Amino acid sequence: MPIGHFYPPSAANPPLPSLHQEQAPVSDADRPPSAIPAVRSVCRICTEVTTEMVMIAGHRVQMRRDRRRTLCHVRQIAMYVCHVALQIPILEIGVAFGRDRTTVSHACHVVEDRRDDPAYDEFVAAVERTVNSIFRSNGGAGHE
Repeated sequence: MPIGHFYPPSAANPPLPSLHQEQAPVSDADRPPSAIPAVRSVCRICTEVTTEMVMIAGHRVQMRRDRRRTLCHVRQIAMYVCHVALQIPILEIGVAFGRDRTTVSHACHVVEDRRDDPAYDEFVAAVERTVNSIFRSNGGAGHE
């Protein structure tokens, strides 16, 4: 890995150019004030739904052995569902979860890779259906 990843940028160590030209990072100050709490609330609810469903179906879905890893994987599923089912942009999900957009992207890839397991795929599909029924029940979009 280049040195720029380990040390903060300075005159002697300029920041490395980005390989991905998606969007410039958007701070909370650049967003409409009403959008930030709404996305955070949606992401929090998705996490709570995922947590409850893991508690219900935990014996059928192979989850991690220790609590920290289980919580991490629940968060990854919640990020994935927010992005795939509710179509919230990765950058906004990252802000809502207090993570970087690359972390959200990684979470989506991890969940997508694990969907080869039929039990896991069924579980994630059930979470997606539940979240969609919560946020799209009145005919409106879950994220505006």
